[in-house]
Amino acid sequence: MTDIDAWVWWLIGAVGLGIPLVLTAMPEFGMFAVGAVAAAVTAALGAGVVAQVLVFVIVSVALIAVVRPLANRHQRPQHRTGIDALKGRSAVVLERVDGAGGRIKLAGEIWSARALDADVSYEPGQSVDVVDIDGATAVVM
Repeated sequence: MTDIDAWVWWLIGAVGLGIPLVLTAMPEFGMFAVGAVAAAVTAALGAGVVAQVLVFVIVSVALIAVVRPLANRHQRPQHRTGIDALKGRSAVVLERVDGAGGRIKLAGEIWSARALDADVSYEPGQSVDVVDIDGATAVVM
């Protein structure tokens, strides 16, 4: 039985790291797999074990440090849905809104509302901003 060269073990490791990449869609595994391929090339060129491990670590860490932040910058923004989509929107006061309550028109619907600051009131026709949704009541300012 012959000994398997070190570069073959590194390639087996790269394939092993590629499996969780596909199953979990975590790109970090792919970056480690590329580091293992780089270490396999280093081993094939005749470098020692210490050099192989250093190449693996340096390439993997460099990819994570450089590629991951670039990829995060290019992700599409998440679309807010439900109540979260209403926060930050403008509404029109229909019935006086104060700390005790009132009514607004928000996203084409009539909502009960209350002022964020209990000492402030908003009159019909005024524009307000929704800062939070508390149950079925919009908190406005």
